[in-house]
Amino acid sequence: MSTSVLICDDSKLARRQLARSLPDDWDIKVEFAIDGVDCIKQIKSTEPEILFLDLNMPEMDGYEVLMAMKELGLNILTVVVSGDIQPNAHQRVLELGAIDFIQKPCSPQKLADIIEHHGIKDKAMRERLSHSLGEQVDPDVRDIYQELTNVAMGQAGDLLARLLNVFVELPIPNVNILEVSELDMALRSIDNNATTSGVCQGFIGGGVSGEALLLLNDSSFKEIASLMNYDGELNDKVELELLMDISNILIGAILTGLSKQLDMSFSQGHPIVLGQHRDVSELVKANKSRWQRTLAIEISYGIENHDINCDLMLLFTEDSLKTLKYKVAYLLED
Repeated sequence: MSTSVLICDDSKLARRQLARSLPDDWDIKVEFAIDGVDCIKQIKSTEPEILFLDLNMPEMDGYEVLMAMKELGLNILTVVVSGDIQPNAHQRVLELGAIDFIQKPCSPQKLADIIEHHGIKDKAMRERLSHSLGEQVDPDVRDIYQELTNVAMGQAGDLLARLLNVFVELPIPNVNILEVSELDMALRSIDNNATTSGVCQGFIGGGVSGEALLLLNDSSFKEIASLMNYDGELNDKVELELLMDISNILIGAILTGLSKQLDMSFSQGHPIVLGQHRDVSELVKANKSRWQRTLAIEISYGIENHDINCDLMLLFTEDSLKTLKYKVAYLLED
């Protein structure tokens, strides 16, 4: 399925130049908006996955578009493309929700670097998966699962931010009920173009059980080591220690946060290394017999201004769904 891209610029030349600069190997469907008003209209009608947005436009400028998107709850991956290179302009659009800023004229290489750096292709794929995979979860129940996870992942993000002295970008969790074949697809969508290291850790308590699966892009290790002031040579042993440190923080904090909100205690098993420096598809193939039909909650952590990408998936067993539904029903009572 093609990725839906919207390019908003009042200049026909700029729109065409940007469209021609997009990667040739990216399966996309491109639409155009001629100003901010048209942009909001098209976002509402076509629901694009990616928006490339100019700042200086008549009727409604780019800043106003970003503010309107925020007010209307329109969550679109947005990259600003503008000739306004003031530092304040860059900072302002990021504060309004854009994920990056590209100076005009935009070269194909610069655009490719931005797309690669933010994993825009993969994020769009995961967003489609969240809408297309698995059994539909009742909207009220999904909202509860997401809010419980929001609180727990915020606590985990805080611990990680304090450890690395960084700003941790927190996503909206994806919640789905997946068959094992669909889970296979979801895991493969995380990053099919880079090697990954993974850890899983089982948990059980109060009629609920499952596994927490953490996948860390191998390109993240160098920056994590630097942030943790490690000056030695990176090898498999050191990277495994870093992987375990990150997984202990994130998995432990997530499970603690959820257990407190659900009023149940989780016992955690020993972490198991799924593999190091392997394609996600290989990790899935070697371990998918562990996972059956499951409630899956996916959290994709990022570190601002650093090439660090980490995916955490909570995989609850099918037998756990009854207890979780009971807990959710109690939370939804007036």
